[in-house]
Amino acid sequence: MEEVVIKDKEKYLRDNYPYRNIPQLNSEIVCIHCNNIFKVGQYKVFKDEYDEEYICCPDTPECNGSVIDWIPLE
Repeated sequence: MEEVVIKDKEKYLRDNYPYRNIPQLNSEIVCIHCNNIFKVGQYKVFKDEYDEEYICCPDTPECNGSVIDWIPLE
């Protein structure tokens, strides 16, 4: 997978977040794969060989967590 640099993270999240309630960029969440706490705005985006993009844990590629693996701390 190849990392995609996102210039406007708020717009990207608004346009691509797969669930109804889009979190704020400054919201704290924990990734259930690596147990790290981070702010939503620290997310990374990766593209696979089929050009599908995935919103991932900031610790990717060491962690294989994505938005489905994030739990809000609030």
